[in-house]
Amino acid sequence: QSTVCEKIMELLGQNEVEQRQRQVVILSQDRFYKALSAEQKAKALKGQYNFDHPDAFDNDLMHTTLKNIVEGKTVEVPTYDFVTHSRLAETTVVYPADVVLFEGILVFYNQDIRDMFHLRLFVDTDSDVRLSRRVLRDMKRGRDLEQILTQYTTFVKPAFEEFCLPTKKYADVIIPRGVDNMVAINLIVQHIQDILNGDICKWQRGAMNGHGRTYKRPFPEQAESSTVLAAGKRSHLESSSRPH
Repeated sequence: QSTVCEKIMELLGQNEVEQRQRQVVILSQDRFYKALSAEQKAKALKGQYNFDHPDAFDNDLMHTTLKNIVEGKTVEVPTYDFVTHSRLAETTVVYPADVVLFEGILVFYNQDIRDMFHLRLFVDTDSDVRLSRRVLRDMKRGRDLEQILTQYTTFVKPAFEEFCLPTKKYADVIIPRGVDNMVAINLIVQHIQDILNGDICKWQRGAMNGHGRTYKRPFPEQAESSTVLAAGKRSHLESSSRPH
């Protein structure tokens, strides 16, 4: 999730680096929510639109953007307003980087996008913790408690069980307890530092065990969403958050 990526950035010291000079950047899947029609937006404002369904995302734009990043191009990504449920006119520039942390709730769902990543991380968080964080976040966005809980039981929880949780099988590494698992996070940070230092010159999927297969072994101890590290000429890491 996003807090894991933010902690990784902090430990790597990238937050103090000017954006054009950063070797590591974060890109969120929630940037790629589709623009809603007037009818869909009216439903969203009432908590009646399913933002956790795969169809809520512009997967074509997401794939094209990631492809351009892998090729070392500067890209412009959409800006999404979660209060008004609108894609804004202004965009955010993402400059070429050596490592890209790509995080989102369904980053493993689409195969074309999933296959772009070379290391996939799944952040495993207790359901009660996920709900409490969601309530606090959405209340800050001006939503009332009844609407938040109704949306959670109607859309969020069923979508998580149907679409997000099954993608856990695609993870190379499972991180229990999210940002509280500093053992796991420090290992990921060390791996990224090795990439940045040139100690890992060519990252290939399956290289972790040297036999063309990847481990699917949880880090010490114990489901929210997903996290990913992918690389071509560059590297990408994916985690998950629940923007809605």
